[in-house]
Amino acid sequence: MSIKRIEPGKRMSGAVVHGNTVYLAGQVGEGTSVTEQSKSALAEVDRLLALAGSDKSKVLQTIIYLSDMSTFGEMNAVWESWIDPANPPARATSEAALATPDYKVEFIVTAAI
Repeated sequence: MSIKRIEPGKRMSGAVVHGNTVYLAGQVGEGTSVTEQSKSALAEVDRLLALAGSDKSKVLQTIIYLSDMSTFGEMNAVWESWIDPANPPARATSEAALATPDYKVEFIVTAAI
C-alpha cells in the first residue's frame, strides 16, 4: 500500500495518507482566545482533509488538547458548530502543556477517505 505525504516539511507532514485513511498532524490556530484558535485550527483541518480527498463527515477520531480545561465549554461551542452532526467522530479531550504558551487548543484528526 502506498503512502502519500501532504505538505511534507523538515519535521513533519501536514497529513499522511495510507490506504483509505488520512492522519493529520496536530492543528493549532491563530488568535488569542480558545474560540478564535479553535475556528482557525478547524478551518485548517478542513483544508488538509480536502487535499487528502476527505472531509469532516469522514472523521473517525479526534484527540483534543486544551492548555486549560476551564475552556472546555468554549472549545465545545466551536466544535459542535463545526462537526457533521450526522457523523460525529470518536473523541477524547484532555489538558496538556502545548508547544508554546500562546497555544490554547490542538486538534489531532484521523479520517477515512
